[in-house]
Amino acid sequence: MSSYEVVLEFFSKADKPVRSGDVAAATGLDKKEVEKAMDQLKKEGKIVSPKRCFWEIKK
Repeated sequence: MSSYEVVLEFFSKADKPVRSGDVAAATGLDKKEVEKAMDQLKKEGKIVSPKRCFWEIKK
């Protein structure tokens, strides 16, 4: 499973907005890899930011 898929799956299961560091800690991925995957998810409109530095899956 790619880091993109791991991050997307994490966001789909998260019950509250999270930071990139939280995603990295929970998935065991490097923070740079998480941020790269999150950038792709942002461009695709799959995650949104309800408040500064926190992200959640678009509902």
